[in-house]
Amino acid sequence: MHRVERPFRSRRRASGLLWVLLPVAVTAGLFWYGRAHTPDYASSLFGRRFDDANLLKAQLGTALLGLALVQLLLALWMYGRLPGLRAAPRPVRTGHRLVGLGAFLLSLPIAYHCINAYGVQLTDSRIALHSFSGCFLYGAFVTKVIVVRHHRLPGWALPVAGGALIVLIALLWYSAALWRLNGHHVPGL
Repeated sequence: MHRVERPFRSRRRASGLLWVLLPVAVTAGLFWYGRAHTPDYASSLFGRRFDDANLLKAQLGTALLGLALVQLLLALWMYGRLPGLRAAPRPVRTGHRLVGLGAFLLSLPIAYHCINAYGVQLTDSRIALHSFSGCFLYGAFVTKVIVVRHHRLPGWALPVAGGALIVLIALLWYSAALWRLNGHHVPGL
């Protein structure tokens, strides 16, 4: 009987290792691509170029941050962490998923333009923070999807994965959208 269990445990452990490595591979792949390719500073975002594209990205990034905050509130409601509110009705879960999908889809053109127009740059602290946060965002997204799908993980894994996504979106907004909307200045960086 132990012979049957050991190969199963070995496969399960190998599968678990692959699930852990997938977010790392996504993050590392984005970092490598952003460092290896030649940036195209004249690339456009929905027909806008240069500072017009950056303004559009700042506006879209602000909308993304808003969606992330809605996600946070819906998650807190679903898990009974908002004082004064009773249990969340079923449509809240659907809303949470739809807002998450919307946030992910909204992030894609922003990220596409960032990585193709600028790549991953480490020239100063603001740009390095933005570059690293952008690469980690999609690794964190993959992590959250894995955590949601694997119900055997500890209870703290989902709030940590979701919280990491919100923190990364906030860092991206702070290091780029706020910088652009605040006249190319960010407090502290």
